[in-house]
Amino acid sequence: MSRLLIEASTPLCQLQDAGRFGVRHLGVTQGGAADWRSMAWANWLLGNGLDRPVIEITLGGFAVVAQQDCVLALAGADLGARIDGEPLLPWRSFTLRRGQTLQFTQPLNGARAYLAAPCGFAAAQVLGSCSTVVREELGGLEGRGLPLAKGALLDCDDATLPLREVPPEHRPDLALKAPLDLVLGAQIGEFSGQSLFDAFNSAWTLDSRADRMGIRLLGTPLQYQGRPMISEGIPLGAVQVPPDGQPIVLLNDRQTIGGYPRLGALTPLALARLAQCLPGAQVRLRPVVQETAHREHVEYLRRF
Repeated sequence: MSRLLIEASTPLCQLQDAGRFGVRHLGVTQGGAADWRSMAWANWLLGNGLDRPVIEITLGGFAVVAQQDCVLALAGADLGARIDGEPLLPWRSFTLRRGQTLQFTQPLNGARAYLAAPCGFAAAQVLGSCSTVVREELGGLEGRGLPLAKGALLDCDDATLPLREVPPEHRPDLALKAPLDLVLGAQIGEFSGQSLFDAFNSAWTLDSRADRMGIRLLGTPLQYQGRPMISEGIPLGAVQVPPDGQPIVLLNDRQTIGGYPRLGALTPLALARLAQCLPGAQVRLRPVVQETAHREHVEYLRRF
């Protein structure tokens, strides 16, 4: 067994896995890694199941000290990671020797980095997952929904593994160069024609009002012309439009039901890209049909 001592942390550094499923009828949300691609690649580097528990480090401010030699893997954003002051780039596994410090400073490219350990970090399972959801007080190291805190100990397997990197052609581009694909929703026809044009032909700015529950998009207000809605289930990536006309993309820690009309829902690949964006970035939306989104998702999974 290997162990890491947390030397520094923030409320945005949390233990996550693939999420909590089969419990939304109880009002329990999904949780899980916001950028599932980077989580999967971090686990792939160590031969883990792609959904094993990892540390989601958002914006930096995290540091651990190795209590024994261990092999770890890093994927996702470049948050200025360093081992005893020496730069460490993501998309690779590496050895952290006893007494060495791994530190994440600030975003250089992307917003969220994922640190994986052999067989995943050990943590209590709550409703089938250790994903941290602070609002619901579920998941985390002790199952009470707490972020990772200074002084806590992280346990993981001490397996000796060969070091490797994610092939360059498989490393996700964290820049938002292409539009975010959106599967159209049931209320799409209830928006004005001008609003639909604006939704898919204008740039949207990511608001600073963003967390793991949702991200607000700022731009030309959209006008909903339909009848008031009865609350219904909310899927991951749903793009709700409240009365002020500014869309909100709902993420992993979203509520389970909602009554605002929806443009649709971002695809899983689009959500992973959005999770790496910082406030102030600009995004565009592109409508796609469900069959296309499903095919692209399956094709991406084959890379593993």
